[in-house]
Amino acid sequence: MAPFISLIIPNRNGEATIGLCLEAAHASKCESFEVIVVDDHSEDRSIEVIKRFPCKLISLGEHGGASRARNTGAAHSRGDVLFFTDADCLVEEDTLAIAAEAFSSHGPGTIIGGTYTQEPHDRGFFNSFQSIFINYSECKKADNADYAAAHAMVIAADTFKENQGFPEDFLPVAEDVEFSHRLRRAGCRIIINPRLQVRHIFNFSLYRSLRNAVFKSMNWTVYSIANRDIFADSGTASTELKTTVGFYAINVILLLSFVIFRDPLFLYLTALPIAASLWVSRNLVMAFHKGGGTVFAAAATAYYLFLYPLAVGAGGFAGLLRYLCRRGHG
Repeated sequence: MAPFISLIIPNRNGEATIGLCLEAAHASKCESFEVIVVDDHSEDRSIEVIKRFPCKLISLGEHGGASRARNTGAAHSRGDVLFFTDADCLVEEDTLAIAAEAFSSHGPGTIIGGTYTQEPHDRGFFNSFQSIFINYSECKKADNADYAAAHAMVIAADTFKENQGFPEDFLPVAEDVEFSHRLRRAGCRIIINPRLQVRHIFNFSLYRSLRNAVFKSMNWTVYSIANRDIFADSGTASTELKTTVGFYAINVILLLSFVIFRDPLFLYLTALPIAASLWVSRNLVMAFHKGGGTVFAAAATAYYLFLYPLAVGAGGFAGLLRYLCRRGHG
């Protein structure tokens, strides 16, 4: 028999997306599942939208964060298996069925992560860039993943309970990474099933894309320094991205040297870090091409090489400063 799945969705002011999320969930071809939405004290019309669907609604009396909402949903679930996703993610029709099949194949000692579809729900360059980038980054080490992201995480209910769930007093992001690392230390195996997909709603502009990069890089850096794995090849915090940021920093130094010394040699030398970044990220470039074609791949590669590292690097530097400040006050 297929396991009974509890689909758990935290929601905080998700009026614009939660309806689409629940519509997709209830269109699932899976036979045995329930949908639990935990509203994290929303201040918009989320509750009104959620009540239109036949799901279990739990409303938190005060804002507690996504981790508390997920943990609350798990505590009120009936499933043998928990499937976590977000209010701005749309499960595909076969996603829950694939989750049930994967869980039955691997057993309760394995945590199964999914990823985003290459094509996001909302069209647009920056949305497609992000979706393809995350899909590639999360799937490249599928058999030995560093973490399972909370936008598509499958875990046995007993395993979740035994390991005390997501950390509630934590950074605004990376709570799924911390939980995954804790699960690995407890002896669990983490894999990524590339077929286990959700379609994300990004609504990204250039500004929102760069702001997201700064914010996530800052908090990830704080966690990674504390966890002593700052150079680990970890999903979207990949070796390719970190190396590209490093080469970007070298080019900034070369350009500053050109401005100061007026020697054109410094300009010529910038070609070397660019070529090295292209080589290191060649598989991502191929993913851009596969997901969006030649023109998109050229634009996405240029964005990834010449602008995105600036935001990631700025976030990383801010994260370093924040870590040092916390340590100084500790």
